[in-house]
Amino acid sequence: MRDHAPTGGGNRTVVHLLRHGEVHNPTGILYGRIPGFRLSERGRRQALTVAEHLADHDIAHVVASPLDRAQQTAAPIADSHRLELGTDERLIEADNQFEGLRVSVGDGALRSPEHWPKLVNPFRPSWGEPYLGIAHRMLGAVQRARAVAEGHEAVCVSHQLPIWTLRRFLEGRRMWHDPRRRECSLASLTSLVFEGEQLVRLVYSEPVGATNPRVTGA
Repeated sequence: MRDHAPTGGGNRTVVHLLRHGEVHNPTGILYGRIPGFRLSERGRRQALTVAEHLADHDIAHVVASPLDRAQQTAAPIADSHRLELGTDERLIEADNQFEGLRVSVGDGALRSPEHWPKLVNPFRPSWGEPYLGIAHRMLGAVQRARAVAEGHEAVCVSHQLPIWTLRRFLEGRRMWHDPRRRECSLASLTSLVFEGEQLVRLVYSEPVGATNPRVTGA
Protein backbone atom coordinates (compact mmCIF):
# COMPACT_ATOMS: atom_id res chain seq x y z
CA MET A 1 0.00 0.00 0.00
CA ARG A 2 1.46 3.36 -1.03
CA ASP A 3 0.01 6.28 0.94
CA HIS A 4 0.76 8.41 3.95
CA ALA A 5 0.85 6.75 7.34
CA PRO A 6 -1.38 8.50 9.88
CA THR A 7 0.20 10.54 12.62
CA GLY A 8 0.33 9.22 16.14
CA GLY A 9 -2.15 10.01 18.87
CA GLY A 10 -4.04 8.22 21.64
CA ASN A 11 -3.44 4.49 21.47
CA ARG A 12 -1.95 4.63 17.97
CA THR A 13 1.80 4.50 17.41
CA VAL A 14 3.62 4.57 14.07
CA VAL A 15 7.13 3.19 13.61
CA HIS A 16 8.72 4.33 10.35
CA LEU A 17 11.48 2.07 9.03
CA LEU A 18 13.59 4.39 6.90
CA ARG A 19 16.19 3.05 4.52
CA HIS A 20 19.34 5.19 4.36
CA GLY A 21 20.11 7.42 1.38
CA GLU A 22 22.52 6.81 -1.48
CA VAL A 23 26.09 5.90 -0.49
CA HIS A 24 29.36 6.98 -2.11
CA ASN A 25 30.68 3.66 -3.46
CA PRO A 26 32.75 4.33 -6.60
CA THR A 27 34.23 0.82 -6.78
CA GLY A 28 30.85 -0.90 -6.56
CA ILE A 29 31.70 -3.35 -3.79
CA LEU A 30 29.32 -4.95 -1.31
CA TYR A 31 30.29 -2.78 1.65
CA GLY A 32 27.92 -4.32 4.21
CA ARG A 33 29.16 -3.46 7.70
CA ILE A 34 32.54 -2.06 6.60
CA PRO A 35 33.03 1.29 8.39
CA GLY A 36 33.60 4.55 6.54
CA PHE A 37 30.95 4.28 3.83
CA ARG A 38 29.06 7.55 4.00
CA LEU A 39 26.27 9.20 2.05
CA SER A 40 26.99 10.63 -1.38
CA GLU A 41 25.99 14.20 -2.15
CA ARG A 42 22.73 12.86 -3.56
CA GLY A 43 22.27 10.77 -0.43
CA ARG A 44 22.61 13.83 1.78
CA ARG A 45 19.95 15.59 -0.29
CA GLN A 46 17.71 12.56 0.09
CA ALA A 47 18.13 12.67 3.87
CA LEU A 48 17.09 16.32 3.92
CA THR A 49 14.09 15.59 1.71
CA VAL A 50 12.87 12.87 4.06
CA ALA A 51 13.34 15.19 7.04
CA GLU A 52 11.19 17.78 5.29
CA HIS A 53 8.60 15.09 4.47
CA LEU A 54 8.38 14.16 8.16
CA ALA A 55 8.56 17.71 9.50
CA ASP A 56 4.86 17.91 10.43
CA HIS A 57 4.70 14.36 11.81
CA ASP A 58 4.49 13.67 15.53
CA ILE A 59 8.00 12.23 15.78
CA ALA A 60 9.00 11.49 19.36
CA HIS A 61 11.92 9.10 18.90
CA VAL A 62 14.67 8.73 16.28
CA VAL A 63 17.12 5.82 16.29
CA ALA A 64 19.51 4.43 13.70
CA SER A 65 21.85 1.61 12.82
CA PRO A 66 25.40 2.34 14.05
CA LEU A 67 26.72 2.53 10.47
CA ASP A 68 27.68 5.97 9.14
CA ARG A 69 25.16 6.08 6.31
CA ALA A 70 22.25 5.37 8.64
CA GLN A 71 23.40 7.89 11.24
CA GLN A 72 23.77 10.56 8.53
CA THR A 73 20.29 9.84 7.18
CA ALA A 74 18.74 10.03 10.63
CA ALA A 75 20.48 13.21 11.81
CA PRO A 76 18.34 15.80 9.91
CA ILE A 77 15.15 14.20 11.23
CA ALA A 78 16.37 14.23 14.82
CA ASP A 79 17.56 17.82 14.43
CA SER A 80 14.29 19.07 12.95
CA HIS A 81 12.32 17.59 15.84
CA ARG A 82 14.91 18.62 18.44
CA LEU A 83 15.47 15.04 19.51
CA GLU A 84 18.58 13.15 20.55
CA LEU A 85 19.60 10.61 17.92
CA GLY A 86 19.82 7.12 19.40
CA THR A 87 21.64 4.03 18.14
CA ASP A 88 20.28 0.48 18.09
CA GLU A 89 22.70 -2.27 17.01
CA ARG A 90 19.73 -4.43 15.97
CA LEU A 91 19.09 -2.11 13.00
CA ILE A 92 22.52 -2.85 11.45
CA GLU A 93 23.03 -4.22 7.93
CA ALA A 94 22.95 -8.00 7.50
CA ASP A 95 26.22 -9.86 7.90
CA ASN A 96 27.54 -11.21 4.57
CA GLN A 97 30.57 -13.32 3.65
CA PHE A 98 30.94 -11.46 0.33
CA GLU A 99 31.56 -8.17 2.13
CA GLY A 100 34.28 -6.12 0.43
CA LEU A 101 33.87 -7.87 -2.94
CA ARG A 102 32.05 -7.11 -6.17
CA VAL A 103 29.00 -9.36 -6.36
CA SER A 104 26.98 -8.18 -9.35
CA VAL A 105 25.31 -11.04 -11.22
CA GLY A 106 27.78 -12.40 -13.79
CA ASP A 107 30.60 -10.34 -12.31
CA GLY A 108 33.24 -10.46 -9.61
CA ALA A 109 33.11 -12.97 -6.76
CA LEU A 110 30.09 -14.89 -8.03
CA ARG A 111 32.08 -16.08 -11.07
CA SER A 112 34.86 -17.57 -8.95
CA PRO A 113 34.55 -21.31 -8.11
CA GLU A 114 36.20 -20.72 -4.73
CA HIS A 115 33.07 -18.84 -3.61
CA TRP A 116 30.46 -21.26 -4.95
CA PRO A 117 30.22 -23.31 -1.70
CA LYS A 118 28.84 -20.19 -0.03
CA LEU A 119 25.86 -20.29 -2.41
CA VAL A 120 24.62 -23.81 -1.66
CA ASN A 121 21.56 -22.76 0.36
CA PRO A 122 19.80 -19.58 -0.81
CA PHE A 123 16.87 -20.28 1.53
CA ARG A 124 18.84 -19.66 4.75
CA PRO A 125 20.98 -18.00 3.17
CA SER A 126 24.30 -19.88 3.36
CA TRP A 127 26.41 -16.79 2.57
CA GLY A 128 25.38 -14.68 5.51
CA GLU A 129 23.14 -13.95 8.46
CA PRO A 130 20.00 -16.14 8.48
CA TYR A 131 16.85 -14.35 7.35
CA LEU A 132 14.92 -15.41 10.43
CA GLY A 133 17.62 -13.98 12.70
CA ILE A 134 17.45 -10.68 10.82
CA ALA A 135 13.65 -10.57 11.16
CA HIS A 136 13.78 -11.27 14.89
CA ARG A 137 16.38 -8.63 15.72
CA MET A 138 14.60 -6.04 13.58
CA LEU A 139 11.30 -6.82 15.28
CA GLY A 140 12.98 -6.31 18.64
CA ALA A 141 14.20 -2.88 17.55
CA VAL A 142 10.72 -1.96 16.28
CA GLN A 143 9.03 -3.05 19.50
CA ARG A 144 11.51 -1.01 21.52
CA ALA A 145 10.85 2.07 19.38
CA ARG A 146 7.09 1.54 19.61
CA ALA A 147 7.25 1.39 23.39
CA VAL A 148 9.41 4.53 23.65
CA ALA A 149 7.21 6.55 21.26
CA GLU A 150 3.88 5.15 22.44
CA GLY A 151 1.01 7.31 21.19
CA HIS A 152 3.33 9.17 18.79
CA GLU A 153 5.71 8.25 15.94
CA ALA A 154 9.23 6.83 15.81
CA VAL A 155 11.82 6.66 13.03
CA CYS A 156 14.22 3.70 12.80
CA VAL A 157 16.90 4.10 10.12
CA SER A 158 18.18 0.80 8.78
CA HIS A 159 19.16 -0.94 5.54
CA GLN A 160 17.40 -2.53 2.57
CA LEU A 161 17.73 -6.23 3.38
CA PRO A 162 16.84 -5.97 7.09
CA ILE A 163 13.79 -3.80 6.35
CA TRP A 164 12.59 -6.00 3.50
CA THR A 165 13.16 -9.19 5.52
CA LEU A 166 11.11 -7.84 8.42
CA ARG A 167 8.32 -6.80 6.08
CA ARG A 168 8.14 -10.28 4.54
CA PHE A 169 8.13 -11.81 8.02
CA LEU A 170 5.27 -9.56 9.19
CA GLU A 171 3.28 -10.28 6.04
CA GLY A 172 3.70 -14.04 6.52
CA ARG A 173 5.74 -14.52 3.35
CA ARG A 174 8.75 -16.79 2.88
CA MET A 175 12.08 -15.28 3.82
CA TRP A 176 14.06 -16.13 0.67
CA HIS A 177 13.37 -13.88 -2.30
CA ASP A 178 14.69 -12.28 -5.48
CA PRO A 179 16.71 -9.17 -4.43
CA ARG A 180 15.71 -7.50 -7.71
CA ARG A 181 12.09 -7.42 -6.57
CA ARG A 182 12.52 -5.74 -3.21
CA GLU A 183 10.15 -2.83 -2.62
CA CYS A 184 12.53 -0.76 -0.53
CA SER A 185 14.00 2.15 -2.48
CA LEU A 186 16.70 4.45 -1.17
CA ALA A 187 15.33 6.75 1.57
CA SER A 188 11.95 4.97 1.45
CA LEU A 189 9.62 4.55 4.42
CA THR A 190 8.06 1.28 5.49
CA SER A 191 5.67 2.51 8.16
CA LEU A 192 4.18 0.14 10.74
CA VAL A 193 0.97 1.33 12.36
CA PHE A 194 0.12 -0.07 15.79
CA GLU A 195 -3.04 0.10 17.87
CA GLY A 196 -1.66 -0.56 21.31
CA GLU A 197 0.77 -3.43 20.78
CA GLN A 198 -1.05 -4.82 17.74
CA LEU A 199 0.20 -4.15 14.22
CA VAL A 200 -2.85 -3.10 12.18
CA ARG A 201 -1.40 -1.65 9.01
CA LEU A 202 1.76 -1.40 6.90
CA VAL A 203 2.28 1.58 4.60
CA TYR A 204 5.09 1.94 2.05
CA SER A 205 6.07 5.34 0.60
CA GLU A 206 8.94 6.88 -1.38
CA PRO A 207 9.50 10.53 -0.38
CA VAL A 208 12.44 10.88 -2.80
CA GLY A 209 11.04 8.67 -5.57
CA ALA A 210 11.77 5.11 -6.66
CA THR A 211 15.26 3.70 -7.16
CA ASN A 212 16.53 0.46 -8.63
CA PRO A 213 17.15 -2.10 -5.84
CA ARG A 214 20.40 -3.10 -7.61
CA VAL A 215 22.01 0.34 -7.75
CA THR A 216 25.63 0.60 -6.65
CA GLY A 217 24.88 3.12 -3.90
CA ALA A 218 22.37 0.87 -2.19
